[in-house]
Amino acid sequence: MAFSVEKIKNQSVIRCKYEKLDTISGPELKSQFLFLSKNGDNNFVVDLSEVKYCDSSGLSALLVGNRISKEHNGSLTLFGLQPAVDKIITISQLDKVLNITLDQDTALNQ
Repeated sequence: MAFSVEKIKNQSVIRCKYEKLDTISGPELKSQFLFLSKNGDNNFVVDLSEVKYCDSSGLSALLVGNRISKEHNGSLTLFGLQPAVDKIITISQLDKVLNITLDQDTALNQ
């Protein structure tokens, strides 16, 4: 499984277990957001600390999670961005759209 989910407080912490968030793992992340949302969970914290590469499919999955959370008055926060992932998010100007923190504690307390 590419992702693990842990419930902390009222938030679902989704941990990516692959080094790549791409056409293989991106759709699985989208499915994870949809599954959690259907079960009433709309506050997502995504741990990307193991992800060293992200392509447009990965960015799309994150945007889907952001949209789902906003539609249900929830939130999506990312943390643990590696330099290459941070760079692609910044180049795409998604750093202005997505909520990004440095660590899990900060992400959970927003």
